[in-house]
Amino acid sequence: MAPVGMKRPNRPLLNVTLDLSQVLEDQAYVGFTSSTGTLIQGHKILAWSFSNSNSSLSEALITTGLPSFELPETPIHKTIGFIAGLTVGILLFVFTACLFACLLIRRDRRLRREIEEMEDWELEYWPHRLAYQEIDSATNSFSDGNVIGIGGNGKVYIGKLPGGAEVAVKRISHETSEGIRGFLAEISSLGRLKHRNLVGLRGWCKKEKGSLILVYDYMENGSLDRWVFECDETKMLSFEDRIRILKQVASGVFYLHDGWESKVLHRDIKASNVLLDKDMNARLGDFGLARMHDQDKVTGTTRVVGTVGYMAPETVKSGRTSTQTDVFGYGVLILEVICGREFGRVQN
Repeated sequence: MAPVGMKRPNRPLLNVTLDLSQVLEDQAYVGFTSSTGTLIQGHKILAWSFSNSNSSLSEALITTGLPSFELPETPIHKTIGFIAGLTVGILLFVFTACLFACLLIRRDRRLRREIEEMEDWELEYWPHRLAYQEIDSATNSFSDGNVIGIGGNGKVYIGKLPGGAEVAVKRISHETSEGIRGFLAEISSLGRLKHRNLVGLRGWCKKEKGSLILVYDYMENGSLDRWVFECDETKMLSFEDRIRILKQVASGVFYLHDGWESKVLHRDIKASNVLLDKDMNARLGDFGLARMHDQDKVTGTTRVVGTVGYMAPETVKSGRTSTQTDVFGYGVLILEVICGREFGRVQN
């Protein structure tokens, strides 16, 4: 026997001659066996040879480059490789933590700067705000091909959100007091109301001080006036459909007046503000002139708002509005829809 890496000694440590010719048969197997004591031991044979005729066979054994099972003299945590790897890991962790902290600080500063630049009304209605990038992508960067209507305060675009839902996007100019007043009226009233006969307001967006955006549920069949006044006979609504639509508008108006915690006055009920969804169900929209008041109170204002022909006489005279003045406008709508004639337009 010899330690690993050394040649077999010329003089064996143990040498005994045994005659096994009477024991072994023509074929036999040579193997090893070992045993352990009370402690755990390991027995490993790295190289061996056996021959019953060639005693020099052991000289050809490879005894160098064999694996070593001896414990290292230096512990692993004290080796150069371990120390170098641990140092690099700590430096990388510190760098990553510093980078993450810098990003958080920049984000916090940006949010503070945006809040400082916000107007008071933005903080009040912040939960309904949508990302401008989402609206811009939905309308193909407000392409002219997506325009479906033009109002007094801006254009209306059709858009498709990432989930596939179609929406109507109204872009309002912030440069005029009328635009900002209508915008705030919409998000303060319609943004809080939920009824099957009211147009759903999904949210609002503001890119800059000169651009305000409102996002509504898209009404596939447009406004009611397109189906009542000067339309093809094939598209003309039947009398039954007109009555059904008027009942739905009445349900929406009743909810505004008595179905919510505050009284909401629409102040501009007319055919062009009644929208029809894909199933031809009516939804009252355009709350740009709406105002909220406590129940059983009449507004006191000298500013006359509304559409000529739909305003009650007391509104024209004093500017005061109430639930009764909304009902007056609804009555004009009934006459128009039933007769098929628009107010103020002469027909032969």
